[in-house]
Amino acid sequence: MTSDRGWDDRLFAGTAGYYRRGRLPYAPGLADTLAEALDLDGLGRLIDVGCGPGVVALELAHLFREVIGVDPDPGMIAEARRAASSAGSGGKARWVRARAEDLSAGLGSFAVATFAQSFHWMDRAFVASTVRSMLLPGGSLVHISDLRTGDATASELPHPSPPHAAIRELVGRHLGPVRRAGRGVLPQGTPGGEAEILSRAGFGGPRRLAVPDGRTLERSWDDIVASVFSMSFSAPHLFGTQLISFEAELRTILRKASPSGLFSERAPGTEVHIWDRDARSDR
Repeated sequence: MTSDRGWDDRLFAGTAGYYRRGRLPYAPGLADTLAEALDLDGLGRLIDVGCGPGVVALELAHLFREVIGVDPDPGMIAEARRAASSAGSGGKARWVRARAEDLSAGLGSFAVATFAQSFHWMDRAFVASTVRSMLLPGGSLVHISDLRTGDATASELPHPSPPHAAIRELVGRHLGPVRRAGRGVLPQGTPGGEAEILSRAGFGGPRRLAVPDGRTLERSWDDIVASVFSMSFSAPHLFGTQLISFEAELRTILRKASPSGLFSERAPGTEVHIWDRDARSDR
């Protein structure tokens, strides 16, 4: 299946190597929460759409017979393969470089499809319809995202919080005030309204689950640099010839904010929306 919507192959170019180190983790209870909510028995198949470096697919792999991760970025697929090999999940996981809009019926049918903060990059109506056709009766589409409930105050943390405001200002000085995204810009940010789109595609729901976290995470200067370069709006390629100077300025900001080289962050909870393949009116 194909769509006329074009894919910007520079969207996450160069970010894959920074992703696992830079991004904050999902809540450790995510797998158990989904296993209970979806009554997973280890026999079904999972497709993780927009899988990135395989973070969610590998976290959930033990709950399924087979896991397929799909992503259009070659760097992300390469990182996912490396992570699967290191985790000993290589025999269960398969990685497919493809756009979500080009999902093939040859991949088979699935009990669960996951989208971990990836759905907004896609032709959402088209992808929702395609994925629903690939789910088995009783199957589910699961949307996973961070659940932020407010930052802890500095007095509650053993180290300073990362200077996010100063980092945003630095990125803006180098790349301009409008959020960058691949070869284009996102003046209004990423789109919302996914509930209406999924309902129109025939899904029922959603069931919303909140998986708490709140751990205090210790983060180094290098971790924060990785977090910046893992984002589409501050991907390394966007800086062009300014990349070295940008990183030098970034590290100066980090040294001033925490001379010890350490920061503290609260791990966000994880929010899950489960959409049933079969809306009630279909049953």
